[in-house]
Amino acid sequence: MKNHIAFPGLGLEFTLSRVAFEIFGRPIYWYAIIIASGFLLAVFYGFHRSREFKLSEDNISGMLTVAVPLAIISARAYYVVFEFDKYRDNLISVLYIWEGGIAIYGAIIGAIAGAYIYCRYKKMSIVHFLDIGALGLMIGQAIGRWGNFVNAEAYGGVTSLPWRMQIGNGACVHPTFLYESLWNAVGFVILHFYSKNRRFDGEIFWLYVLWYGIGRAIIEGLRTDSLYFFGTGIRTSQALALITAIVATVVLIYNYKRIKSEVKTNECSNN
Repeated sequence: MKNHIAFPGLGLEFTLSRVAFEIFGRPIYWYAIIIASGFLLAVFYGFHRSREFKLSEDNISGMLTVAVPLAIISARAYYVVFEFDKYRDNLISVLYIWEGGIAIYGAIIGAIAGAYIYCRYKKMSIVHFLDIGALGLMIGQAIGRWGNFVNAEAYGGVTSLPWRMQIGNGACVHPTFLYESLWNAVGFVILHFYSKNRRFDGEIFWLYVLWYGIGRAIIEGLRTDSLYFFGTGIRTSQALALITAIVATVVLIYNYKRIKSEVKTNECSNN
């Protein structure tokens, strides 16, 4: 369970084991540890800034008890739906999530659904959860993609760029896991500082949707392991990324125009 990964243009080589250690004979994978680390860091960040988003640590903890299980189920379901041929002859294997096969867009959909259910039950507005959750997602995604690095997966087509990646003795390919990790890291830094002066509730969430959508649409086009929409040539996550980016653009433009109009109205009233 070891992968030899090199970056010839950078003079870097790694021999990576997928298994970090064992507990009672059961392997604990680096992928799981990296994903969990990203999640915990995102939660601590959310706790630290909760009051700035009109929330408490208890609010976030309560929401996560609903959102996390749904995110895991949805992440698996999203993958299985578009790779159903792998499971058709052995349906019980759908439950073998430890063998791999999850999708980040599925996790996002499940997390939002969980947040909605929690907010309906608590009679709270979801927009504050969406704003702080978007920042947490960017942390988790930036870190989590390194789990793909350890597993030697989520890479792109052949390239000769200086930062090309080689797995084993194979051809050199785009390290698309790295592209997405860096894209989310940069997006997080930008939105972290911008969020301190956000113009309306929900703005950070829609900016995240736009930022991530643009990046994912481009990066997904480079990947060789994309999920396709029911046998068509349409990359599922790429199409979803483009659609959500367009929706986010419309929502943001509408709200910025609304705010501008309200400012003008107030100025006229004061005069």
